[in-house]
Amino acid sequence: MDTQAFMEGFNLTIIGIAVVFAILGVLALALYFVGWLERRLVEREKQVTQPAAAPSVPEEKPAIPPRDLAVITAAILAYTAEKAAQLRPLPFKRKVSDSWRLYGLQTQMEDVEDFNYEIGKW
Repeated sequence: MDTQAFMEGFNLTIIGIAVVFAILGVLALALYFVGWLERRLVEREKQVTQPAAAPSVPEEKPAIPPRDLAVITAAILAYTAEKAAQLRPLPFKRKVSDSWRLYGLQTQMEDVEDFNYEIGKW
């Protein structure tokens, strides 16, 4: 009787695990299919938009003369250095936690009690 109940529980466990992994497998396949479908749709959009925009002229960025670039960089660095000099750390004191103070007092009291007990005053 005991062996039969054990085998029934074992079979139920195996079936439960198999069902869980089967469902997880189906979910993994569904997510893989959605990703594949999205990649295909994005590729199709790129193929449709590329032939229409084929005769495009690349944009030319306006060139900044090196002298102007050096002046702008120096101004930014001077501004950040001045801001950093104005900042100063705020002093603060840490407050010792009350729980540590109370623990220390309790430990000292226990030491005194133990000492008194050992010499027979208690």
